[in-house]
Amino acid sequence: MNTESTAYAADIEAIGQVVAAVEHSQQHKNPDEFLALFHRDAVWTTAGGKVLIGLDAISEFTRKVLPAADWDGKVTYDVVHVFFIRPDVAAVKVRQLYLTPGEESEGAPLYVMSKQGDGRWLLTACQNTGVVTD
Repeated sequence: MNTESTAYAADIEAIGQVVAAVEHSQQHKNPDEFLALFHRDAVWTTAGGKVLIGLDAISEFTRKVLPAADWDGKVTYDVVHVFFIRPDVAAVKVRQLYLTPGEESEGAPLYVMSKQGDGRWLLTACQNTGVVTD
């Protein structure tokens, strides 16, 4: 993909907006906002290793876990790297920081995102991984 093109820049921006929406949905513990970011056939693996296949399974898990999460909403998500596998498929490495008083933890999610016919980028295959510090 030509990194000089306006289409490339627009896709990078759109992918960044999806990651920002993930951050916002997590900060506000909003399952509906989070779930709207997924392809209906998505695969999600949680940081704990639970594999969720399809939006129904992701929804059931998210609606139970996200509102009950024990952090106070201080979490950030930053795009670290984007690799376009094809013009409509991107591997997106994210840095996730949970900032709770007296404790900070980090995650290293990988989001495979796909561009839909209407131009929207959706989470399609995702792995959330905790970072172990020495």
